[in-house]
Amino acid sequence: MIDKLAFVHPQAKIGNNVTIGPWSYIGADVEIGDDTWISSHVVVKGPSVIGKGNRIFQFASVGEECQDLKYAGEPTRLIMGDNNIVRESVTIHRGTVQDNSETRIGSNNLFMAYVHIAHDCVVGDNVIMANNASIAGHVHVGNSVILGGMTGVHQFVHIGDHAFSAGSSTIFQDVPPFVMAAGTPAIPRGLNVEGLKRRGFTKETQHAIRRAYKALYRKNLTVEEAIAQMKVDAENDEYVQGMIDFVLNSSRGIIR
Repeated sequence: MIDKLAFVHPQAKIGNNVTIGPWSYIGADVEIGDDTWISSHVVVKGPSVIGKGNRIFQFASVGEECQDLKYAGEPTRLIMGDNNIVRESVTIHRGTVQDNSETRIGSNNLFMAYVHIAHDCVVGDNVIMANNASIAGHVHVGNSVILGGMTGVHQFVHIGDHAFSAGSSTIFQDVPPFVMAAGTPAIPRGLNVEGLKRRGFTKETQHAIRRAYKALYRKNLTVEEAIAQMKVDAENDEYVQGMIDFVLNSSRGIIR
């Protein structure tokens, strides 16, 4: 399943039923899990661990050293989960010693063409990054997030679970869970109601999250006042508690 025109370093570890197309390059210290498909003209460098069932399309660069000028060749790595789709010309870089020396990608994600994931990023599961979306160094993206095409995310920003960004948005501050962001700079534009419906949240949870969003964004309250109101629902709803925890742990401040 490895094309004779591909280069696979002798130290690379290749799983079962892996396909590697012509003119692709698999470097040393790369581990590729079972049932992964790699097209032609793909570069995978290490140290990198690529899980099972991934699909990596042509001209993608996965596990390359980062673009941070502080990087001096230290042994950092990329960890990618299972069943991700990495489309044409996506770039995913390894970490730096200034953080955890690791870029980590979850499972079941779709990275459309020209997406960029910089050093030390943490991306959860079931994330969609549309064409040309880019996240700078040290960004954390939660589970089931959708970043619209050409979204840009500033370094160190955190984006909560089930958040959504409109196309061409520029995000400079943290986006709480379930919030839709749009604009440059991005501001809250509502609740990801459609996402709540599609992902099977109960009516009770949906209503609790709606009340939390109104407290945080619609009642002209301070963040502290909003959290005090949100705590009423948080006693019976883990998702509202998650929103509170996200806001309290935000180092850059949330979009308002």
